[in-house]
Amino acid sequence: MLVNLHIVNLALIDELDIDFNEGLCILTGETGAGKSIIVGSIGIGLGGKYDSNLLRDKDKDGLVELLFNVDEKLSQELSYEDIEITDGELLISRRLSKGRTVNRINGSTVTVSKLKQVAERLMNLHAQHEQRTLMVASKHLTIVDSYDAGIKSCLEEVRAAYQEYKDIDTKLASMQLDEAERAKQLDYISYEINEIEAAKLFPGEDDELEELFRKASNSHDIMEIMSEVHDITGYDSDRSAGSQISRAVQSIQSLSRFDDNAGDMIDQLSDIENLINDFNRNVSEYISDMEFSDDELLRTESRLNVINGLKAKYGKTIEEIQSNLEDLKKQKEELESYDDVIAELKVRSEEAYKKLEKLCDKLSDRRKKAAKKLCAAIADSLKELNFSKVEFDMKFSECEIGPNGRDTAEFMISTNVGEEVKPLASVASGGELSRVMLAIKSCLADTDDTPTIVFDEIDVGISGITAQKVGDMMKKLAQYHQIISITHLPQIAANADHAYVIEKTVESGKTITNIRELDEEGRVNEIARLLGGSNITDAVLSTAREMIEN
Repeated sequence: MLVNLHIVNLALIDELDIDFNEGLCILTGETGAGKSIIVGSIGIGLGGKYDSNLLRDKDKDGLVELLFNVDEKLSQELSYEDIEITDGELLISRRLSKGRTVNRINGSTVTVSKLKQVAERLMNLHAQHEQRTLMVASKHLTIVDSYDAGIKSCLEEVRAAYQEYKDIDTKLASMQLDEAERAKQLDYISYEINEIEAAKLFPGEDDELEELFRKASNSHDIMEIMSEVHDITGYDSDRSAGSQISRAVQSIQSLSRFDDNAGDMIDQLSDIENLINDFNRNVSEYISDMEFSDDELLRTESRLNVINGLKAKYGKTIEEIQSNLEDLKKQKEELESYDDVIAELKVRSEEAYKKLEKLCDKLSDRRKKAAKKLCAAIADSLKELNFSKVEFDMKFSECEIGPNGRDTAEFMISTNVGEEVKPLASVASGGELSRVMLAIKSCLADTDDTPTIVFDEIDVGISGITAQKVGDMMKKLAQYHQIISITHLPQIAANADHAYVIEKTVESGKTITNIRELDEEGRVNEIARLLGGSNITDAVLSTAREMIEN
């Protein structure tokens, strides 16, 4: 859930810091106090667009920080996306300057798309304009798909089958060639196969040749170095290491006549002499191996040129070249047996499409059953929200098969007796859309695992008993999610588990927006203000207390 909101230097906010709690958190305030600024700032924090004109002080950065408590399950899921959770807390931060934003999650800089991806797992923001998504029929089927967990597996089967069908269809389309084009391709592929096979490559050959070429092309320098090493360590000169150590061995052996304990030193020096001798012999063999003829160097260079030429055309490694050779042989075989391959592809295409159709039918059946159940639940929820004579349904139709099946669907509604159901987008008013969206959210509460939901003035266009029912529904929804909502209505505010007031004050000649949590007496006074405006009487205060108690 959201535990803290921190805003700096945005619009009427100098600096705001507020802690939130579980359950239903209600925000109220006078018109113009800055409620929209706070919700807008939350939207910016979740990755939304921002206008640099929002900066209160143009010479300073703005800042929005959202601190969330994250449970173990969500922490594990986010860890797969390289988001490290520390002590069950996740901090989203967006620093806003004149021309850019810096986005961070737990101190690590991320792209705005990554921030949005993570934010969607933590919070849903439903501003007034976002309720209009219910006006888009293409969004309705997504709601049904999220309602029934079994639809997900059906949808995955359809997408896999669709991809299989498209792959075959693409292959079939690519092979639709006339005789001349087919002969041309066959001739070119045959040339490529012959070119690779003629090289007679074997794995690792290029590495061996490159090492050999490096030695051969630098053999003169290598010979000079190793000849010097051989002279220093050998026996050709009295001053060479081998010669001097050999004399030392002869001298130290006479020491045994005078000291019985000298054996260890004699053995050590003998070992050194043996090592020098072995090393010198190895150097001699190495020098012999460095003797390359000009023809040998030329052959090595020529072979490398052949291999590198093939790499430029057929793959970066010999293994890739050989793999491409196998692909070319398959292509050649297909072109040589063109009619048979085309016939086989057509059969496979038909079979794949029939399989896809069956899976689409299965998906459609599942969706229609889920839609019937969901629409009934939404209708019941709408009745709880004072739609006394509501009918709610979903109209399905078929379209061309795609990765999401063959269904198009949209919600249908009738709010009056005797009226037939019509598309939701053409019937519902703004206030009705708010309640439909709330009803949908209520019905999806069990399947929607987003911890926090923010409602911006969900009470638009409603009043009286309807407002009371909306408040009751939000209270019920708060059993599954942390709910943060702005409202103007006392019937909704009275349901709050935690109440906050947004205020606008003048300090040092500047207008400032702030927010604070209300105590019990503060809640009574704020609901009384919503009920009676500036004329708060004892009767209004008594009504406010009664609303909170009830």
